Amino acid sequence: MFDASRAAPSAAPRQRLHSLTRAGGLLLSCALLLGSAQAQQLPTAALPAQAAASQGSAQPASDVVSRFLIERGILGQAANEGLLGQVRDKASELVLSSMNFLGVPYKRGGNSAESGFDCSGFTRHIFEMSVGLVLPRRADEQAKLSSLLPIKKDELKPGDLVFFNTMRRTFSHVGIYVGDGKFIHSPRAGGKVRVEDMRDAYWAKRFTGARRADLGADKGVSATALN
Repeated sequence: MFDASRAAPSAAPRQRLHSLTRAGGLLLSCALLLGSAQAQQLPTAALPAQAAASQGSAQPASDVVSRFLIERGILGQAANEGLLGQVRDKASELVLSSMNFLGVPYKRGGNSAESGFDCSGFTRHIFEMSVGLVLPRRADEQAKLSSLLPIKKDELKPGDLVFFNTMRRTFSHVGIYVGDGKFIHSPRAGGKVRVEDMRDAYWAKRFTGARRADLGADKGVSATALN
């Protein structure tokens, strides 16, 4: 006899995960395609353990994140060696966390997977969820935060915030750098969270700067309080 009370709990997590990843609408620029099944089968917390088990020994988070991005076509194989030296453990967690939200629709003023994200709502959510750092709500406020270190383009590392002028304002758009010249962001109305190449003409001419958070700060600390 079928017991519905026992079956229901196993269905709910799958439905929630499906709604978070919005697998039906994953879009990656530059022919970067990420299968919805892969996104759902690789939760952030499980990735390091799975990678370590497959090699028979524990591995640095930098190895895990670089392998994850390379296998999914987000990073080129040639970028692997440089990335290994760049990625910090907490930055690895941050980048991997951001990938769980590929395909979530854009929504102006949105700051959750359920409602959708705008650009700054996405970065704020990822930083708070993955490293416990609460950023200001708007892109220009994030860029002007004195506790974030200004970074030159040739100094970018995964986990850095990257800013663009897309609305005739210096810091009107923000995303998270993932390595190999690419960044993840929530683009605009009608779009979805995706990875794009900063070297594309559109983004290259609109790039206005980058910022690096002190990921060694205690979790739960508001970045505005550090200002």
